[in-house]
Amino acid sequence: MGGDHGPAEVVKGVSIAAQRLDVEILLVGREEEVLAEFEDLPDAVHLVDARDVIHMADQIDAVKAKPEASINVGMNLVKEGHADAFVTAGNTAATLTAALLRLGRVPGIARPALGMVVATSDKGPTMILDVGANADSRPAHLVQYAHMGAAVMELSHGISSPRIGLVSIGEEDVKGNQLIIEVNRALRASDLNFVGNIEAGQIPHYVADVAVMDGFTGNIFIKTVEGVAELFFDELRRAVRMTPWNLIAGLLLRPELRKAQRRLDYAEYGGAQLLGVDGVVFISHGRSNARAIFGGIRAASEAVRNGVLAQMHEIAGRVPARGLIETSAANGEDARDSR
Repeated sequence: MGGDHGPAEVVKGVSIAAQRLDVEILLVGREEEVLAEFEDLPDAVHLVDARDVIHMADQIDAVKAKPEASINVGMNLVKEGHADAFVTAGNTAATLTAALLRLGRVPGIARPALGMVVATSDKGPTMILDVGANADSRPAHLVQYAHMGAAVMELSHGISSPRIGLVSIGEEDVKGNQLIIEVNRALRASDLNFVGNIEAGQIPHYVADVAVMDGFTGNIFIKTVEGVAELFFDELRRAVRMTPWNLIAGLLLRPELRKAQRRLDYAEYGGAQLLGVDGVVFISHGRSNARAIFGGIRAASEAVRNGVLAQMHEIAGRVPARGLIETSAANGEDARDSR
């Protein structure tokens, strides 16, 4: 029921997934409204009635105030083992809250992170995390983000020994605020393939398979990328319509331009995975169209089949939230409590 175009675009995306993927889909929402969007209900799709709706403008207290909202009902299906994953294009803050309340964190994971896969280069995809789950983070949180991101890229994208980059204001290890300097030291001492600090402008050039940053920075970065991509293609379309010669050139370049647009389109990967909660949860863009919904379902099914959640449990046992920033303590510096 959530999202700017729900339930119409959600139903279209679900119908595509039912045709192309080996999945069963529990479609949660007001049954009569959802059913009205189908011409024929696919055999692989089952409706689950949820009378309440958490709207985009609602505050997070709506999660407790509306226990029968589709986000809560869907999350409970995962908790009770009736579903393997949850996908939504609804209210992000409400989804985060519902996941923490109903699924809880993976024991040992200090903070969940939203990891979004983007493919701004034709060389391969990069996971960016955190893109908005936590505005404030401590060093231990970012170190765990790096381990979680590496696991996803290895399991779901087949990248052996993923390259980890830490987003900072310069490539040198001494560049950045205190948070980045401490995380840099910890990642240097880890068993990850840490390539060092990277600048935000380098991410589109595929300098790392995982780009780690705090949620405040990540949210600004990803929204800026989306805005610039939209502006670029809007201006390109405007330029193509200006003269007949431009139109001819645009037609000749159309195949390559479409490839570039797909690489920059959030719909290609379907959304961000909420890593660190005790369940597979994907949050798609509020503006998600049918293709993005399909992409979210596909990504969630791949995460389940690849055992991403089990790997999060393994990471939590191997990389505890406490005691990660030992380098600073050894140097007699302020090693803050990283709970």
